[in-house]
Amino acid sequence: MQNPTYLFYDIETTGLNKCFDQVLQFAAIRTDHAFNELSRDEITVRLNTDVIPSPGAVITHRIGVTQFSDGLTEYDAIQKIHALMNTPNTISVGYNSLGFDDEFLRFSFYKNLLPPYTHQYANQCGRMDIYPITLLYYLFKPDHLQWPTQNDSVNFKLENINAQNHLFEGQAHNAMVDVEVTLALAKKLSRDKSMWDFVTGYFHKKTDEERIANNPLGFMINGKIGSQSQFIAPVMNLGHHQHYKNQSLWLRLDNEYLTKTTKNSIKENTHIFRKRLAEPPVFLPIKERYLSLLSDTRKQLFEKNKQWVSENPALLKSIAEFYQHEKYPEVPERDMDAALYDIGFSTSVEEKLFQQFHAAKPDKKSSIATQFPNPLRQALAMRILGRHFNAHLSSQEKHTFDNYLKSIYSENAVSPVDFRGEKKLTATQALIDIGTLQKNKLLDEVQKKLLIGLKIYLEEKSHGFE
Repeated sequence: MQNPTYLFYDIETTGLNKCFDQVLQFAAIRTDHAFNELSRDEITVRLNTDVIPSPGAVITHRIGVTQFSDGLTEYDAIQKIHALMNTPNTISVGYNSLGFDDEFLRFSFYKNLLPPYTHQYANQCGRMDIYPITLLYYLFKPDHLQWPTQNDSVNFKLENINAQNHLFEGQAHNAMVDVEVTLALAKKLSRDKSMWDFVTGYFHKKTDEERIANNPLGFMINGKIGSQSQFIAPVMNLGHHQHYKNQSLWLRLDNEYLTKTTKNSIKENTHIFRKRLAEPPVFLPIKERYLSLLSDTRKQLFEKNKQWVSENPALLKSIAEFYQHEKYPEVPERDMDAALYDIGFSTSVEEKLFQQFHAAKPDKKSSIATQFPNPLRQALAMRILGRHFNAHLSSQEKHTFDNYLKSIYSENAVSPVDFRGEKKLTATQALIDIGTLQKNKLLDEVQKKLLIGLKIYLEEKSHGFE
């Protein structure tokens, strides 16, 4: 049996859309649980022909047109990343990774016909996120770090925490630099062993479940609550969602509009937290030391709302039932790249066929894909072939893929949409965004050149689809 390891990692991407964007840089340092380095990996990824880089992302991570053809194909790179994260006894660790990177990679695995969830649970693998851990240190062990501020509020951006605490020198938004910073931050936080052991327990499902059990009331800690509220909110358990079974639901009890709620205004006047085990937000029980983080006004509001809830059991039941049965709106026209949450888990038969597809030579992949029982999985395989093995598509398959590319590059085409109804970035929209960004007087010379290079690249690519 392999010894447990941490895989500190970071990704730089073409944009923020987890369904449609792609990884451009992946970096990882594997350590033992004492943070001794065991290995490191840096993967540069070529730009897919069907991905338009977001101009805002380009001027942030500064990966420009000259680097778009460097490195591995996305197909090969994602297989390597999947193997690293699925090495037995691996805990994948990032900074705000459960807020972005993890789901981004989940879609990348799905689009490339790899198991999207196994790195979360199989072979003693798991996940951890240093951002909510840092939040807990800020609240309960504030002397452990120097805390950066912005507009009179504490700021948790990794680059700012690094600058304030001199953790590692290097350019922010470079994947390996961000990994080095995250690792150095984890080392520093872990020096308080009892606190470290307590906070890392929140990323073990069994421990998290035990901490929540038999607590109808408590507090949620979440960055989204904001510094003005000390990142903490009192909550009441509303039970589990009836469709998304892994979600427990918690009613926020410092909400000034709660007592105005009627059966017809539940959505407008109530706020809930959706909690999955071993993921943020972090649950704390009702204890004085946690209650002391609330202002006097919020304490009074908490008490008032508790009283109102106890006096309105029928309405509380209606609130619980509303959220227990609320489903995300369906988007019938959503693109296949965004269908992860609709398609369900693949069967063992499908998994074997996917493995055969990956192992096959390029000219044999198409015939294996036609054996997939699910037409959507077949279509995903054809997208892989279109991106990376275009010469091995039939004339009809090429026609289908070219029409898909036209929806991204042609000026008047209808853009694909994801499961939230958000549009895939098109060349036309990216060129508009470049024009807007070029008016920003705060851009440095490198950023200006990156935008000019991207503009020329997109205009040239678009001409091929006129």
